[in-house]
Amino acid sequence: MSPKSASSSGALLWFREDLRLADNPALDSAVKSGRPITAIYVLDEDTRGLRAMGGASRWWLAQSLRALAGDCKALGLPFAVRRGRSADVVRDALGESGADAVFWNRRYAAAEVSADAALKDELQKDGFSVESSNGRLLYEPWEVRSKSGDPLKVFTPFWKAAQARGEPRAPIPKPSRGKIEPGRAIDAETVDSLGLEPTGPDWAGGLREAWEPGEDGAKTQLKAFIEDGLKGYASDRDRPDRPATSRMSPYLRFGEVSPHQLWHAVERAGVERPALGKDVEKFRSELGWREFSYHLLFNFPHIATRNFQERFDDFPWEKPKPSHRKAWRKGLTGFPIVDAGMRQLWTTGWMHNRVRMICASFLIKDLLIDWREGEEWFWDTLVDADPANNAASWQWVAGSGADAAPYFRVFNPSLQGAKFDPDGDYVRAFVPELKDVPARYIHAPWEAPAEALAKAGVELGKDYPLPIVDHGQARDRALAAFDRLKAKSA
Repeated sequence: MSPKSASSSGALLWFREDLRLADNPALDSAVKSGRPITAIYVLDEDTRGLRAMGGASRWWLAQSLRALAGDCKALGLPFAVRRGRSADVVRDALGESGADAVFWNRRYAAAEVSADAALKDELQKDGFSVESSNGRLLYEPWEVRSKSGDPLKVFTPFWKAAQARGEPRAPIPKPSRGKIEPGRAIDAETVDSLGLEPTGPDWAGGLREAWEPGEDGAKTQLKAFIEDGLKGYASDRDRPDRPATSRMSPYLRFGEVSPHQLWHAVERAGVERPALGKDVEKFRSELGWREFSYHLLFNFPHIATRNFQERFDDFPWEKPKPSHRKAWRKGLTGFPIVDAGMRQLWTTGWMHNRVRMICASFLIKDLLIDWREGEEWFWDTLVDADPANNAASWQWVAGSGADAAPYFRVFNPSLQGAKFDPDGDYVRAFVPELKDVPARYIHAPWEAPAEALAKAGVELGKDYPLPIVDHGQARDRALAAFDRLKAKSA
């Protein structure tokens, strides 16, 4: 097939991880081409290297696609959802729409980069125009380098080098209905037919209560954060008992908001309210960590599946006890802050970032379970499961990643809980068995006097589990394992 066989030329806009109309460079380029536009989303069923989404992400995607379909309809933009191997579906859509050009925003995981490069080459050889844009990152991974031209492996010099490139561009406004010439409509599947949502049982009730996926949902959440959460962000973002985080991560994951929109939204807030200076800077640095994760993923693709530091290939992981794995996943470890986090994850598809670190440290260092087991569980249960952030963050906690926390940093879950959830409000929200335990004991209920537990209606081992490990002994075991690794790799 070649574009010459089409009865009229047009543009095919291929949505991927950019499910929005505002600040969408691919859409902007398609509009500027002057061609009639037809849009598609492809649920890729190619199992050759492409990682399938987890259950929570699939649920979010279904809601986001419905929202995007409505937004496209309001804009007069024909939009079709299809499933299959992306290369085949795109070729079919080109033929059916009469388009002679394809526009998409780039992806950065190795398998996706390879697939996109191969398709682009094939289409161009057949005479089609293909234009890819950056709709996902503030800076392209190949743009930020050391003075010698090498990829950077430590966050601080990376972020300095990135910011030295100048202020990120301003967001691109959503095109008006009059700016878009509708292309030819093509056959589409329904979102329901994609089978993205859980049935038998439907475990997504908590997700539905917690989130409003879609571009409008992203706008609502960002507005709420700017008005109510940005003030105090720098000091309070580690407090899971306070609404001090942006909760924008799933919207970023699916591209319902862009990092440019976030960057400039907090910048405007800082101009209007100068007292927010530290909070704005801290939020920007968190966007920087996301950029750093993608920089690592693109330049060191193995970070998603293999230890970044190869010496950790010899780390003496324990064979996981099924009871330990199950207790961690279900939030029944006997350590309240860990259990609250894991239950928040299962209920809402999201977990506070400080608690993510605590839960990850517990799995890796208290239980000596390979970080990849935890990464897989988070991939399946997080609505913001991101190919760059998820793997980079797990390796950071494990000590095996780039710019990682030192392995000997082992979080004490009780002390972490007491520090960041001092009144126990976060634990009480997700571990209701402990709701009447006094704050001084809620993060270590096994230390509470018998009368205090009796008054709270808690019998340890019955109403709430005893700790599945002794943290002090587990810490010593983890450090001894690391000492053996150091000796072996010396």
